[in-house]
Amino acid sequence: MSISIFKLISKGKKMDRRQFTKSAITAAMATVAARAGFAQVDAKDVSEGKTEAFKSLFAPNFGQLNESTKGMSRVDKVKYFYDCGFRGIEDNGMPARPVEEQIAIGKALEKLGMTMGVFVAHAEWKAAPMSGNRLDLSKRVVDKAACREFWKQKMENAVEVAKRCNAKWCTVVPGLEDPMVEPEYQFANVAEHLKWCADIVEKSGLVIVLEPLNIKNHPSLWLKRIPQAYALCKAVGSPNVKILDDLYHQQITEGNLIQNIDASWDEIAYIQVGDVPGRKEPTTGEINFKNVFRHLWDKNYRGIIGMEHGQSDKTLEGDKKLLRAYRSVDVA
Repeated sequence: MSISIFKLISKGKKMDRRQFTKSAITAAMATVAARAGFAQVDAKDVSEGKTEAFKSLFAPNFGQLNESTKGMSRVDKVKYFYDCGFRGIEDNGMPARPVEEQIAIGKALEKLGMTMGVFVAHAEWKAAPMSGNRLDLSKRVVDKAACREFWKQKMENAVEVAKRCNAKWCTVVPGLEDPMVEPEYQFANVAEHLKWCADIVEKSGLVIVLEPLNIKNHPSLWLKRIPQAYALCKAVGSPNVKILDDLYHQQITEGNLIQNIDASWDEIAYIQVGDVPGRKEPTTGEINFKNVFRHLWDKNYRGIIGMEHGQSDKTLEGDKKLLRAYRSVDVA
């Protein structure tokens, strides 16, 4: 019970039973929240239903709101995200987590009616196992069979991870360019490997989402642009291979975000965001996310919008700032 309630009683001020009970509950919630680190979700707001769900399906990750969730397990953090108004999460690192934790996160999401976003099935940073059929670029060894086996293991593992945490999408970064292979042959190689991968995941319903990454942060990767990803998905021709359009990367590489969304719309399955420059939350850079989110909404997109970025301020006040930013750009 709060000191303020005691003061009202000690001063002889009248308080009916309903008012007393509401005040006591609010005070108790505030105490629990403070002890648990729930500082930015005001207890009064929770009790009066003011932390309603975001209209857009924004999905934070476990690297965000850390000051407000100190000491929490990831399962408890999922519940905390829900209390903040989020109805989805994503977790690139899910495959590396213990199986028991993957299952527990999946159960928590299911209980809360939340959507699991992407995890990374595989992001290749050092070799060209798709574009050039080479697992080691320091050698001139082309081994298509070895590359097939490499991707087979990655996809089979992704299917199992997805089952545990109720995921529908997994991210794939095909790897580096191969300087020994002509660009057109590289394209054909990547398409052929992805058809093979699609056959592996098809029965489970898992969708591989291909993420083009920007040329500033990742200059040697093969997949860079949305038009390139669009042509690739058309070549693969599978409902299980689609585009992850990360607007942070595409603002750097090509800009023209809305027109590229429209042009590649039938192959986009997933959206991620981060502002430019800096890759922090919306409102910290140059992208007009309020317009972009309205455009997505008007196109009837109700899928995940992954919060694939850092925080401009990692303090407790920074956690509040991130939440305010997403409230300000959500569709009205």
